[in-house]
Amino acid sequence: MSRTVDKLVMMANQIGKFFVPQRDGDPVAAIADHLQKFWDPRMRAGIIAHLAAGGAGLDGPVREAVGRLKKPSA
Repeated sequence: MSRTVDKLVMMANQIGKFFVPQRDGDPVAAIADHLQKFWDPRMRAGIIAHLAAGGAGLDGPVREAVGRLKKPSA
């Protein structure tokens, strides 16, 4: 993995670690919503591409959340 991808994976997993223990709602939906609202489109595209390439290092709920993200328009 490149340094950029490593950083995206680390950041996404940190977001997951915040939302997973929350008792209200669906943590996967909350993670996906956060990534959609607050990540730059290039960051989202990078993490989506990383998941498409296997998603090494992504925690389970984060992996599922990234799979729910809207694909970037071409």
